[in-house]
Amino acid sequence: MTVALALAALAMASCAREDKQEGPQPLALKEQVSSIVRSGAGYAVTWAGVLSNPNRWHFGENAIAVITAVDAAGKEVVHLEQPLDAVPPGRPLAFSGQAASPAQPVRVKIDYRPASWRSIPRIPSAFLKFPISDVRTDKLTNGSYLVTGYVLNPFRKPASALAVTALLRDTAGKLVGGATSYVDDVRPGGKRRFVITVEGVRGSAGATDVQATTWGSTAKTYEDLAQAGAVPLHTVAPTTEPFAKDRGYPPPNDRRQ
Repeated sequence: MTVALALAALAMASCAREDKQEGPQPLALKEQVSSIVRSGAGYAVTWAGVLSNPNRWHFGENAIAVITAVDAAGKEVVHLEQPLDAVPPGRPLAFSGQAASPAQPVRVKIDYRPASWRSIPRIPSAFLKFPISDVRTDKLTNGSYLVTGYVLNPFRKPASALAVTALLRDTAGKLVGGATSYVDDVRPGGKRRFVITVEGVRGSAGATDVQATTWGSTAKTYEDLAQAGAVPLHTVAPTTEPFAKDRGYPPPNDRRQ
């Protein structure tokens, strides 16, 4: 009895600590990479990053990535604010971008402005991931990479627009590049092909990680999909005849001979 009371007290203390938390935990920029390449009369600055959302019951909305680049004299030659898609609850958000600079940057920094929070109306498992399949990565003659594959819509409602981001990593798992493309009108249970060109890769790519999410800075589109429910895993009736006799083992409590 004493042990049970102690365990109950610990559980109540844990709940009390959770109740005292001042709202959701902030997003964290877990990974980032950038590159600078000569392009025409100027330079092209490319970047990719991963924002992590530790909050299982909240979307991060209206987050903005702030990209700055400075030249050798310390002068700012690129300053861009990039609106990001809504960050799913308890999951990361991959993003990428590109900007032109007339002068040569020597250093690029990625930061972000804090997100606003939106409580999810359903349990976290209702916000299914968008499955990715048949991913292929080919290195092109100009040093960039071509990533192709398919993204599937697991919901009963069409996904009007999905952002698909390919992240390239070296053999040690370090992020070396990334890029994003968009696919439209993915039907329920259907899939659409994506084609992504990743430029400015820093080193050699050894692995490809592709992530997809709904397009837009708010969670409304994702919520509408989750509200519609998931497509059943098996939608086609079996075509073979049933066995004349069950060839499986009987239940453990079935004592019939």
